[in-house]
Amino acid sequence: MYNTKRREFIKSVGIAGASIGLSGNVLSAVANAIPYSQNRIGIIGLDTSHSIDFTKMLNNSTADPDFKGYKIVAAYPYGSREIESSAKRIPDYIRQVKEFGVEIVESINDLLAKVDFVLLNTNDGRLHLEQALQVFKAGKRMYIDKPFAGSLADAIAIFEASAKFNSPTFTTSSMRYIHNLSDLRPEKLGKILGAETYSPAALDKTHPDLFWYGMHGVEMLYTVMGTGCKQVSRVTTKDTDLVTGVWNDNRVGSFRGTRTGPHKYGGTVFGEKAIVPLESAKGTKALMNEIIKFFQTGNPPVPANETIELYAFMEAADESKRRGGAVVNIDLTINKARKKAQKYNF
Repeated sequence: MYNTKRREFIKSVGIAGASIGLSGNVLSAVANAIPYSQNRIGIIGLDTSHSIDFTKMLNNSTADPDFKGYKIVAAYPYGSREIESSAKRIPDYIRQVKEFGVEIVESINDLLAKVDFVLLNTNDGRLHLEQALQVFKAGKRMYIDKPFAGSLADAIAIFEASAKFNSPTFTTSSMRYIHNLSDLRPEKLGKILGAETYSPAALDKTHPDLFWYGMHGVEMLYTVMGTGCKQVSRVTTKDTDLVTGVWNDNRVGSFRGTRTGPHKYGGTVFGEKAIVPLESAKGTKALMNEIIKFFQTGNPPVPANETIELYAFMEAADESKRRGGAVVNIDLTINKARKKAQKYNF
């Protein structure tokens, strides 16, 4: 997504590419989606600070006019129950969103009866497929927060269900919206030859290593490099991960995940004409702008095939770790997960 042409090219490729193997057609689902006439938003999961950030952003009396009157009107709090660091936030986050006029409901079904769009913010990605299915069946457009899923197979299944029920969805990190993306235009940089990104990469035993937090830095890497990674290898220690990907055109991109030292986000892009540092991201407001546009149009700003490859990159990194740093093929990783996803019957 370092320029408009690359983004439009990715969209034109379609979501049901051969390496992904989706049986549905999400682009068709988007094209057939019926515009909504109201702007009521519901939250599933009050166990992440993102739920508070989004509520303050949209429901504040001085809310940005770019959000065009969209409001969070209801929330179902759960949400993580097994991840203590997340579950313990829920009582206080319930209190906070109530102060902004948000109604707390008893179930996802109750929520869906009151809203037009959904923010699936549950901080336990293992719950996302089950929760997302209820939203898809109700025909609501939905943004899904990180971690998008608890496995690559679940990620593929979520997009399959989105296509089947003609209910568009997307996920991304705010790290995709970097301040100096204009510096990465071809006229300044030339062809992008490679990139290095870094971010914090805290771990949680309930999720594949990079799914939990390192995905922010991996998202930055894919923002710059685009799709087409063919193989991944990983070096890991207690404090650091270094994941290297080789793309089909032999470009090399790497992600460094940190667990000690300063918790910063950034990177370097190597071009034909220049080497450019990646500046900080614009934050949750830039992400919310994209979410609102998606709610209005049904057009996901990040296509499914890119998200699936990004999560395959991280899952392949885990496999490389299990195999002592061996090189792992991305297509084989996706195909293996696709077979697992076939067990779901929507």
